[in-house]
Amino acid sequence: MMRLRPLVSAPIMSAWRQQTLPCAARQFSASVKPGTSISEVITKDHRELEQYYNEVINSNDPDHQQRFGNQFTWELARHSVAEELIVYPAFESHMGDKGHAMAEDDRKQHHRVKELLKEFQNMKAESADYVPKLKELWSVLSQHIKEEEENDLPALEAALQSAKGESEGMAKKFGLTKAFVPSRSHPSAGENPYFESAMGMLAAPIDHIADIFRKFPGNTKSPNPSTK
Repeated sequence: MMRLRPLVSAPIMSAWRQQTLPCAARQFSASVKPGTSISEVITKDHRELEQYYNEVINSNDPDHQQRFGNQFTWELARHSVAEELIVYPAFESHMGDKGHAMAEDDRKQHHRVKELLKEFQNMKAESADYVPKLKELWSVLSQHIKEEEENDLPALEAALQSAKGESEGMAKKFGLTKAFVPSRSHPSAGENPYFESAMGMLAAPIDHIADIFRKFPGNTKSPNPSTK
């Protein structure tokens, strides 16, 4: 039987974990203010995604568009996986059948968003299809965001009221999780938290290293996932 070689060497994987984990734990413990809810953390991400989207579509400068397109991809990829690992299982565990239905619907929406994001993330801003593809993605994503903020998150917060500190604890886990998941879209990993977490540990180091060679806003080489 042919033996598959790992995509990332064991020393690199080990170094990535050792460097990222302690830093991420410190940064997120300090950055999440006491009393911050999971809804507030997610909504903040949503507003940032909207900001990055507007930076791309309202500019005629390909360099500016590429930088903010990369930032949009970086944030959306991590946000989506963190929701699937932290938030959607909470729907199911705290809201029974209703929560299970909500989670399944959101996972389906996420999969479509990931497919569109994978197409967009591989495009160059100079392409005539760059902005139209992002607009197509946003039309799907913005509807998903609207449903989450108006229906799903309020229902989750109501279900968590009897569990003191649960929403704040989820907010901290959500932020910490974003430091370890892939920063590019990988639809083939699916949305199952068990399979996705295993695939993510393989893909994340590759994505984070490749980010060093991409352009981001503010002339930075790569955002630091342990600080945001």
